[in-house]
Amino acid sequence: MAFSTLMMALTNPTAVLFIIIALIAGAAAGIALGMSRAKKDVDRQISDAESRGVTKGIEQRKREAEAAIGSAEQEAERIRSSAEKEADDKKKAALVEAKDEIFRLRSDAEREIKDRRADMSRQERRIQQKEENLDKKADQYDRKEEQLQQKIHAADERLAEAEAQKKETAEELERMKKSQVELLERIAEFSRDQAREYLLQQLDADLVHEKAVKITAYEQQIKSTCEDIARSHISMAIAKCAAEQVSEVAVSVVPLPNDEMKGRIIGREGRNIRSIESLTGVDLIIDDTPEAITLSCFDPVRREVARIALEKLILDGRIHPASIEEKVDKARREVEKRIKQEGERAVLETNVHGLNPELVKLLGRLTFRTSYRQNVLNHSIEVSLLSGILASELGVDANVARRAGLLHDIGKALTAEIEGSHVAIGVDVCRKYKESPEVIHAVEAHHNDVEPRTVIACIVQAADAISAARPGARSENLESYIKRLQKLEEICMSYDGVEKCYAMQAGREVRIMVKPEVIDDERMVLVARQIAQQIEDEMEYPGQIKVNLIRESRAVDVAK
Repeated sequence: MAFSTLMMALTNPTAVLFIIIALIAGAAAGIALGMSRAKKDVDRQISDAESRGVTKGIEQRKREAEAAIGSAEQEAERIRSSAEKEADDKKKAALVEAKDEIFRLRSDAEREIKDRRADMSRQERRIQQKEENLDKKADQYDRKEEQLQQKIHAADERLAEAEAQKKETAEELERMKKSQVELLERIAEFSRDQAREYLLQQLDADLVHEKAVKITAYEQQIKSTCEDIARSHISMAIAKCAAEQVSEVAVSVVPLPNDEMKGRIIGREGRNIRSIESLTGVDLIIDDTPEAITLSCFDPVRREVARIALEKLILDGRIHPASIEEKVDKARREVEKRIKQEGERAVLETNVHGLNPELVKLLGRLTFRTSYRQNVLNHSIEVSLLSGILASELGVDANVARRAGLLHDIGKALTAEIEGSHVAIGVDVCRKYKESPEVIHAVEAHHNDVEPRTVIACIVQAADAISAARPGARSENLESYIKRLQKLEEICMSYDGVEKCYAMQAGREVRIMVKPEVIDDERMVLVARQIAQQIEDEMEYPGQIKVNLIRESRAVDVAK
């Protein structure tokens, strides 16, 4: 930047003159400064000499100093003249260089201006050519637009003509259709409405058949898929809720240390046994059974109170009406405490919260209630757990399902005190203690007393069936069991072509051997279905019965 500034200054003669004058002034100032310094040195030497008292040769030194000053002035004059001459030379050289630089710059500027003008002229020619092309294209677009407007106008005219022709054709077709309909009505002796009704009836009949076929196919497909999913969910629920099943006894037997205790329990003129029976409401059966007394009562709670009281009396040894009353009261309090504990255990195991305390007590009473020798409280807990697992798999509220499963047999706790089925009693109890409508409906529908309307009700039904149908969960007396097996074999043997049949797995499976020459492979399916249908219609049984048909052909020969 300093060099460019200097070059610009050299191109200006006035600036050059100012520079030369500044140089001369600087040289003169330098000479004057040098002379003043020399004079100061001489004066300093003289003052030094005078101060030291040396006077000899002062005049000579003074002359030498004046001579030196004179020669310095001459040298300064020479330097000034030389500087002025050199400044004139540099001024002339600078002017020449400035003129050359000005000429060069002017030439460059003229050449650049010339190039720019040439470029501008080329751009002007290109712009002019583009404008000409745009004008030509605009003319072409105008001509095309005019042609297009003409075509649109012609198309509108043709469209109007076509609409008019269409309208005329539609009117003509309507007249022809009307005449044909009148002709058809005369030929068929049907009015138009009657013909429409007849065609709709025919179409409806065809559609009903097609719809029935489609619905049947879809039902079969959905049934197959649902059965697979249901088996998967049920098997998983059973696996997660594997519980031991122990058959409960329906009577209580109190062991005695010896047979003499029987007489003490009976008491003088039977006063002790009458006191026990009146206080507990239980019948004492004292027979020839050695060292045992049987307690009989329809109420399992009373029977349990009597059993505990008798055990306490036997252990105490003092048996009289006063001690009997005391022991019965203690036994009743123990039973009530156990009832409460069992109810709380059931609530804790099933994770059901917020039950009314009276419902908890009723649940505890179920521990002394059996159904087909299955403990009802354990059955209710199992149904509750199964319902919660199934509800979780189906995306339903598992808490409500567990609550409904736990309370589904709550009415059995009061069947000995209130008339009616345990379902009706359970519904009344749940309503009394403000249970939700879903729980009440599940309790009401778990034996199909009403049609189940919610998924929770169906889940409780399934869980109840699973818990009751487990092998070993429930038992029946030997006589009814043998009759059921005999009835099962009689149904199977009543069909032609049946050679032998065997009831297996406690009547849950029947295997039938058929004669191959009488029943072929295709008829086997039909016979199996007929037998299963007859078993469903004529027999009552827990769970399900599997029907297996076996057809076997053998060729036997003897080699001698």
